[in-house]
Amino acid sequence: MYSLMSPSASIASSSSSFLGQTHFSSRTPNAWLPTKDSWICKCVATPPTEKTAYTTKVSRNANMAKLQAGYLFPEIARRRSAHMLKYPDAQVISLGIGDTTESIPENITSGMAKKAHALSTLEGYSGYGAEQGEKQLRAAIASTYYGDLGIEESEIFVSDGAKSDISRLQVMFGSNVTMAVQDPSYPAYVDSSVIMGQTGQFQKDVEKYGNIEYMKCNPENGFFPDLSAVSRTDIIFFCSPNNPTGSVATRGQLTRLIQFAKDNGSILVYDSAYSMYISDDSPRSIFEIPGAKEVAIEVSSFSKYAGFTGVRLGWTVVPKKLLYSDGFPVANDFNRIVCTTFNGASNISQAGGMACLSPEGLEAMRKVVGFYKENTSIIMETFASLGFNVYGGKNAPYVWVHFPGRSSWDVFSEILEKTHVVTTPGSGFGPAGDGFIRVSAFGHRGNVLEACKRFKQLYK
Repeated sequence: MYSLMSPSASIASSSSSFLGQTHFSSRTPNAWLPTKDSWICKCVATPPTEKTAYTTKVSRNANMAKLQAGYLFPEIARRRSAHMLKYPDAQVISLGIGDTTESIPENITSGMAKKAHALSTLEGYSGYGAEQGEKQLRAAIASTYYGDLGIEESEIFVSDGAKSDISRLQVMFGSNVTMAVQDPSYPAYVDSSVIMGQTGQFQKDVEKYGNIEYMKCNPENGFFPDLSAVSRTDIIFFCSPNNPTGSVATRGQLTRLIQFAKDNGSILVYDSAYSMYISDDSPRSIFEIPGAKEVAIEVSSFSKYAGFTGVRLGWTVVPKKLLYSDGFPVANDFNRIVCTTFNGASNISQAGGMACLSPEGLEAMRKVVGFYKENTSIIMETFASLGFNVYGGKNAPYVWVHFPGRSSWDVFSEILEKTHVVTTPGSGFGPAGDGFIRVSAFGHRGNVLEACKRFKQLYK
């Protein structure tokens, strides 16, 4: 029969090493111990010391902290990857990120291949080139796209793409300017402004950054802003054909926009990266509008014409007549920015640009554009047959589909979950884009047809 024990006896055999010298005996665990000699030891595990990561004494750029989540297209790619992990056997079709899918025409790649091979010879090798681009290519861009508009070769700066030049322009403008942007529009305009410190904090209640003038573009105003309601800003970003809505500004609308910029003493940054998709008489360049050289800069790219999204080649036009308030030429500052931040576009890419602008290359690009426009028609007809209001498409590779009363991200998730098709949520382009999704025509024909079949099954 066991006798009563002190609580300490119950831990004697397992904890003697922690208790030091005691009356405990591991051979007589049931011995009675006097109360005055008994005590309890509480064993507490010491947590491992967490190693603090080394930090520098450099503060983070506060403007970076203003940015909301990730940049739109990497976020879409992240969700696509997560979906593929969830459904490893699904055939996921991407009509979201506007990346070209068809091969570069052979007469263009042969020009790049010839240049690449020449670099292996002493006669054909070249190192650093002019930061502004090779003279021959600048002249070809001027004659091909601006032949009767009075744009000179020296006003053209060849680059690694329009997106890069947008950020270079922002560096040139600095942090003390104000800016206006179409709503919705390509996210790089707003994000680069935030990074440069041109904006206030993000205002979650209205989904906008402070100190940016959002120019609403919707079906009610024909996707062209009511300029009478737009406040004066230093810089105006405007894209036509527009990404994401696919709308194109008419000659009359652009004439009003140029006059608006002149009246306010603003600089217009005009993004014409999709101008080869225009099939009506809408202007393909802002410099078709009288007076534009005094207030406008134009950025453009070979990406969506020749499949150069990976090759990287674009250009920016900064007219000599464009002057700051003190009379200093804007082109001089942009030239300094380019020379400081850039060593020029790849000489192989520039050889590809020359091939693009040959008669054979231009015809090949028209065929590529025509292929994607056929995809656009298929997508537009699909959603229209399902009763949706559909915009864009005619002069752009993007279809803008309205889902009234619904969140864009909810629609994006619904389509991805139920059809395994990736689209782009309209709200990612600005608050006025909520309730819409953008469907890209960049895709193989079979994938576009299959995606449209799935759309019909989901929304029939």
